[in-house]
Amino acid sequence: MFSNITDRIRLLFRKDKESYLCFYKILGFYPRDIRLYQQALLHKSSSVKSKGRLVNNERLEFLGDAILDAIVADIVYKRFEGKREGFLTNTRSKIVQRETLNHVAVQIGLDKLIKYTTRQSSHNSYMCGNAFEALIGAIYLDRGYRACKKFMEERIISQYLNLDKISRKEVNFKSKLIEWSQKNKFEIEFNLLGQSVDQEQNPVFDTQITVEKIPAGSGKGYSKKESQQEAAHETLNKIKSDPQFIDAIFAAKAQREQAAEKPVAEMQPAKASDTTEEEVVTETPSNQPEVENQPIQAEAEQRTMNKRDNAELIIDQAEEAAFKELHEEEQAKNAQA
Repeated sequence: MFSNITDRIRLLFRKDKESYLCFYKILGFYPRDIRLYQQALLHKSSSVKSKGRLVNNERLEFLGDAILDAIVADIVYKRFEGKREGFLTNTRSKIVQRETLNHVAVQIGLDKLIKYTTRQSSHNSYMCGNAFEALIGAIYLDRGYRACKKFMEERIISQYLNLDKISRKEVNFKSKLIEWSQKNKFEIEFNLLGQSVDQEQNPVFDTQITVEKIPAGSGKGYSKKESQQEAAHETLNKIKSDPQFIDAIFAAKAQREQAAEKPVAEMQPAKASDTTEEEVVTETPSNQPEVENQPIQAEAEQRTMNKRDNAELIIDQAEEAAFKELHEEEQAKNAQA
């Protein structure tokens, strides 16, 4: 309280009072170094040069992501005493997932303060959630861990998130992965690698997912379903954030499709033995796939970025539907009260 009084007195001598008041409404306290918070709202599409380098919110987002994970883990651990590690991990994941953070960012008005280009906003569905993580990073650098935790507990969770309902909400990562694979025509497999027991002799299942025969996510759980969910969750995260993995599965998919086309070409009738070499080159169907394969591979490479955005969109839509249902239930309950 004393700190806020001191900051309010200092505000009288600030030139940009409106910016400080704007952040006060969101944070519940006045920024000490307002430049950190302004940078947190600076999307990379609107980067500015400072001391010879581009400045945007990506570094603060990186820091905020780690701090947010620690804070939410701390809160969930104390809130749900006696719950197993798998339950705590899933609950934390539901809170820090992009859809939840996007929703919270809009609720507190962060979306109206982000600086970005109009073109970038049209296909970046995670921009608000990323800015929220950057804001957490700014609070940490400006005020420390305790201020971050207080902000999350008093300004976010108590007002916008029902932890009990979120913990019970089932997010079917396996269904989302299957939907993505079917829409984009990828071959995926759920492989049970083995079964063991924990220290209390409970069975533990280990599942590995492959996409186009390439190892993706893996997961462990006290049932096959739980291990598959964990593996699917990890696979979806790789699809969203691992460019090398995306390139590898698209290349494998292109090779599979090309291999499937070759037997069709080989089934064409052979030419007579007296056909000239020139006629073979111009007329034999077996040479056609070599010509067709080049645009197929080029087209696959050109579509890689679009497919990656498409994958994120499918995941985003599924998460949005689940969170929207949760939000509507909360509104209905409040209306009845």
